[in-house]
Amino acid sequence: MTFDSSTKPFHVSFVCTGNICRSPMAALVFGEHLRKAGLADRVEVSSAGTGPWHVGESADPRASAVLADHGYPTEHTAAQLDEHHLSADLLLAMDAGHLRVARDAVADPNRVRLLRSFDPKADEWAEVPDPYFGGDRGFDRVMEMIEASVPGVLDWLRTHLGEPRSAGSSGITT
Repeated sequence: MTFDSSTKPFHVSFVCTGNICRSPMAALVFGEHLRKAGLADRVEVSSAGTGPWHVGESADPRASAVLADHGYPTEHTAAQLDEHHLSADLLLAMDAGHLRVARDAVADPNRVRLLRSFDPKADEWAEVPDPYFGGDRGFDRVMEMIEASVPGVLDWLRTHLGEPRSAGSSGITT
């Protein structure tokens, strides 16, 4: 079954704790890959945190630095998970706690998955660890995990949009 994007864009929302590290990194990386794949006009990308701690703030400077180093946009304003995010067609959680919060809040828990479940080399229940209290290397590792997962998300999305799947990757290098 495919999604009818003629009436509204497909909505993908990324969820983490405070919406200043993992979920904005994933949303910005995914958004750039969508743009390069020619799908940005058919997909809305958002991100949110499960708590209110950083609402209105920019991304963590370490997250912004890693994004910039990899050629991705860095502009972000943190938000808390609300009805807009919960109405997304696909919610991608960074860890089991976020997965549980999102699944408990939506009518169809099948719309909520762990981001790394799209990484063919990761375990289905693999998480993206929170780099907030660690050093710069943690943000590099998060970027590696996001970039390993995005091609799978793109292929899944192409299937749901009725687009041909890529030949094993998004075809985008950074």
